[in-house]
Amino acid sequence: MLFGEHAVVYGHPCIVTAVDQRIFVEVQKKDNHSFSVVAPEVGVDKYTKSLIEIGKATIPRSVVFLEKLYKKFIEKYSVGGGIQVTTRSEFSAKFGFGSSSAVTVAFAKALTKLFAIELSKKELFDLCYQTVIDVQGVGSGFDLASAIWGGTIYYIKPAKIVEQLSEKEIPISVAYTGIKADTTSLVKMVAEEKANNADKINEIFEQITIITKLAKTAILASDWPQVGNLMTQNQLLLAELGVSSTELDSLISVSLLSGAYGAKLSGAGGGDCMIALADQKIKKKMEIELENVGGQVLQVHTGADAVRLETESKK
Repeated sequence: MLFGEHAVVYGHPCIVTAVDQRIFVEVQKKDNHSFSVVAPEVGVDKYTKSLIEIGKATIPRSVVFLEKLYKKFIEKYSVGGGIQVTTRSEFSAKFGFGSSSAVTVAFAKALTKLFAIELSKKELFDLCYQTVIDVQGVGSGFDLASAIWGGTIYYIKPAKIVEQLSEKEIPISVAYTGIKADTTSLVKMVAEEKANNADKINEIFEQITIITKLAKTAILASDWPQVGNLMTQNQLLLAELGVSSTELDSLISVSLLSGAYGAKLSGAGGGDCMIALADQKIKKKMEIELENVGGQVLQVHTGADAVRLETESKK
């Protein structure tokens, strides 16, 4: 997420970019009338449930998006049967890179191939978005849209507007705080604050929207100093919302002191990652400084491809 955190939940725009860290999902039909998942990255050696029981009772967090989506897919398209789902990932789910949404989109795409069902990007989004709402109760869907459309997009929920801004790489550095954030809890916290102090929170959201629209223009122009300046302004508003943290603030401060154009948290806040936009000349030095204060620098490239079907030769 580049701009618009939290405000996006309430219909305001955001800007999000896909990164080149991929999740792979393989789906096979089985004759045993069960739903099985093998997902070693999240500690699932073999999870199995009968088809008549899917979506019922307590579902482990590690498989809840997959199970809920398959139940919805069966009901919506009148198909189904026993399947085995196997996942593998190029990155850890702890980093807050939208891994839940990525695996949901990849699984949905695999199901459309397995059962020969053609879906537009918007139809694929709607299927995945309803699954996320079923699981979390809240959500904007920006991370689903990022996985489905790819690149860098300007987004208004629920995919009412998805506008491609750039296929160029945005020169950001990403650093993980070491703390895994709970997105749902943070979204609910902001919702409670909004209920108690609507005028204040709505004003913050309006200011975030102004910044996001200015950032759209700056990204289209590749005006990175202006994009960075707007990132820092966005961060001040997120701090006012109460979703920053000591660890995020420390990494942001180090980035700015190192000469970055701007820096901010990325995502729900409370931990996870921060991003800093910097000229190539100071990027390496800045990343060393980030690691010196406890940040874990993640090497990613932005504006990556969307979900796709892989051939055997590409695996």
